[in-house]
Amino acid sequence: MAEAGYAFIDIAVLLVKIALVLGVNLLLLALMTLAERRVAGFMQDRYGPNRVGPEGLFQPIADGVKFLFKEDVIPSHVEKVLYILAPSLVLAPALLTFAVIPFGGTLSAFGREIQLQIANLNVGLLYIFALASLTVYGLVLGGWASNSKYPLLGGLRSSAQMISYEISMGLSVIGVLMIAGSLRLNDVVAQQNTLLFGVLPNWNVFLQPLGFLIFLIAAFAETNRLPFDLPEAEPELVGGYHTEYSSMKFAMFFMGEYVALITSSALITTLYFGGWDFPYVDESALGVWGVVLSVLAFSVKTGFFLFLYLWVRWTLPRFRFDQLMNLGWKVMLPLALLNVVLTGIVMYWVV
Repeated sequence: MAEAGYAFIDIAVLLVKIALVLGVNLLLLALMTLAERRVAGFMQDRYGPNRVGPEGLFQPIADGVKFLFKEDVIPSHVEKVLYILAPSLVLAPALLTFAVIPFGGTLSAFGREIQLQIANLNVGLLYIFALASLTVYGLVLGGWASNSKYPLLGGLRSSAQMISYEISMGLSVIGVLMIAGSLRLNDVVAQQNTLLFGVLPNWNVFLQPLGFLIFLIAAFAETNRLPFDLPEAEPELVGGYHTEYSSMKFAMFFMGEYVALITSSALITTLYFGGWDFPYVDESALGVWGVVLSVLAFSVKTGFFLFLYLWVRWTLPRFRFDQLMNLGWKVMLPLALLNVVLTGIVMYWVV
């Protein structure tokens, strides 16, 4: 009976964590759609949405209602099954990826230690890259199943771009894995919870500055954000791979992009900025308040990178497609390989 009770508690805790992560991601998604336009208005010295609710806070709700009640048009010439499936292949992987990211310290409750993480996989980073690669299929299938030349061109662009930058992104993380000695994201965070030279936080951004820069640029390309939004490129391709989509199917593409922003920001925080660790503080000695502090530290760091995505979008112009591919293959890839070699040399002589 006692074992059954403990199993029930474990399942209940897991369901609560899943609901919490899913709810927070969807809430942030809604807020990001508002922040996108408010930050754009601020940078362009104009107002963003400010009429629906106080300071425009209910604008995401109005947008959601609009998408729900819009007519769902399915053109007669599409490949119907793949056309309907494609948006799910973009949104679902983005939501599932967050499962292995630790967003806080360890909480003692119900007679057990509860990790603020849905799944502590020993191949956590591989899990993230495996799911992230599935997004390519959603974009390509959306373009191909539309049976229209402009969505098809957008889908081809997206596949070329995302595959090119996935390679650099994966190589840029190898240096972090060499230092941490583990694919488990909890171990990566724990490795950063010390001080470098007794002064600086031992964050990987100081140990792997080149790897961090490559990962950050690749993250912009993987999430199709300016200056790398060539798969959509409205002036050139009408609307890209989702041109033939409407109503909630279009909204799912839209939502997938913003959830991917949240996940990539959380991953950058975890890999290079100490994750949930608040520097110079031992969270475990503070009990519940230490857990609260760790969640707050993780949220602030992740929030900064979410703002960085918005900042860059309204600051830099879009690349040409040949410039984008040249950067990926002729600059990013060699630098990522160089970073692996340099990390190995330094670890050999220092460690």
